[in-house]
Amino acid sequence: MSFSLKVKNEICRYTDMSREEAAAELSAIMKVSGTLLLGRIKEFSFKIITENAAITRFLFKVLKNKFNIHTKILVKKSNSLKKNNVYEIIITEDENVKSLLKEVGILKEEENIFSLDYSIPKNMVETDSLKRAYIRGAFLGGGSISNPEKTYHLEFVTHNEVYAGDLSHLINEYGLNSKVIQRKNSFIVYIKEGEQIVDLLSIIGAYSALLNLENIRIVKEMRNNVNRLVNCETANLSKTVNASVRQVESIKLIQKKIGLNRLPKNLREVAELRLNYPDESLKELGEMLDPKVGKSGVNHRLRRIEKIAGEFRKER
Repeated sequence: MSFSLKVKNEICRYTDMSREEAAAELSAIMKVSGTLLLGRIKEFSFKIITENAAITRFLFKVLKNKFNIHTKILVKKSNSLKKNNVYEIIITEDENVKSLLKEVGILKEEENIFSLDYSIPKNMVETDSLKRAYIRGAFLGGGSISNPEKTYHLEFVTHNEVYAGDLSHLINEYGLNSKVIQRKNSFIVYIKEGEQIVDLLSIIGAYSALLNLENIRIVKEMRNNVNRLVNCETANLSKTVNASVRQVESIKLIQKKIGLNRLPKNLREVAELRLNYPDESLKELGEMLDPKVGKSGVNHRLRRIEKIAGEFRKER
C-alpha cells in the first residue's frame, strides 16, 4: 500500500463532523475530482470518480448522514494494467443535486441562470475547522505524497489556475510555503520540504501517517549524519596519508642528494622520525621529540624540508 493511500484511508475514518465541515470537505472533493453532467432536458447530475474504496464509503456515508442524499454507486474495472476497481458516485436530479451544488459552492445561480464557481467560496473556509476540512477534502480528491523514504513531495492536482491559487493561499495561511506550477492541462499545488509536509498532515488530521513520516525523517537524518562523518573522516585520512607520502619522498630525495646530516638539527630530527614513522600524525611526531614540539611546529619543519626538496627538483 502506497504512503498516499495510507494517508487517505486514515483521514476517511474521520466522519464525526458538523454539516458545515462536511460541506467544506465535500466542496473540495467535488471541485477537484468531480464532473458536472447536463441531461437532455436540462437536468443536472454530478459524478465523482475514484479508485479508492475508502473514499467511496466516506462519500456515501457523509452524503447520507449529513445531506440525506442516497447516491448511486457504479463499480467498473480500470483500463490500466492493474485492472483496479473504479467507483463512480453519482448524484442525480432526483436527489436534489442543484441544492447540494449551490450549498457547497459549485454552482452559482443569478436570475435563474446557473454558472460554475471556480474559486473557493469564503463561506466554505470561514473558521479554522472549515479550513482544515476543506484542505482534507482537496487531498482526498486530488492529493498525493511520494514515498518519504525516497523523497519529500506532496501535491494537489487541480484543473483550474484560479482554484489552484486559492488552494495554495489557503494552505499558506498555516505558515506553509506551497507553490503552484502547470503540468500539461493541470495546475499543481506542491510542497517539497519534509517538515512542512509533516505540518500539513497535522492540519488534515493524518496523525498516524505523521508519526510514520517523522520516524522515517529521523532515520534518514541519522543516516545522512553518519555518512557525512564517514566522508569527513575518510577525506581527512586521505589528506594525512597523501601528505605523509609526499614528505617521505622529499626526505628521501634530500637524503640522496646531500644526506640528512647536512640539514639543521631541528629539521634532521623531524626528517628521521618521519622516515621511521610514516603513519604517525604530526601531533604524535611532535611528542617523540625532545623537547616536545606542537603540531604546528612539526608542520612548519616539514614544510621547510619540502621546500628544500622542491629546490632540488627544480635543478633536476
